[in-house]
Amino acid sequence: MDSIWLSGAEWLAVLRIGLGLWWLESWRHKDKKGWFERGTGIAWASDVAAKHRWSAVRSGFDTVVKPRPKIMAYVVVYAELALGLGLVVGLLTPVALVCGLLLNLLYLVLMIHDWAEQGQNAMMALISLVALGAMAWQTWSLDDALGLFRWRT
Repeated sequence: MDSIWLSGAEWLAVLRIGLGLWWLESWRHKDKKGWFERGTGIAWASDVAAKHRWSAVRSGFDTVVKPRPKIMAYVVVYAELALGLGLVVGLLTPVALVCGLLLNLLYLVLMIHDWAEQGQNAMMALISLVALGAMAWQTWSLDDALGLFRWRT
């Protein structure tokens, strides 16, 4: 693979780190007091789910999230933080990429009617898929330094 300035593996590390920074920004800009004390994030998502055209989304949300709004607020907020940190430092990177991909797909399905959010979720999911397929933890990562996830093709 030919590339400019950096090697292909280093460009993939840049992509992985950039995705991690995107997750960290998602975490940083959340109103944590609103999410944790007033339940604003889950209340907003509940409103979106209640109006969703797919009954599976409505019933899934009502079964999994709605009965546990406080716990789910913590799960969402701290999942974004964990994903960001894991991807930036490259620790348990394949796990973070798979979990991030799944979270983006959940966001994508929940907000299927909100076109402003769709581009972000689709691009983050695509970056996760590319970074996973290209094993973007091989360079500039704690995984590489610790000898984790060294699969041979």
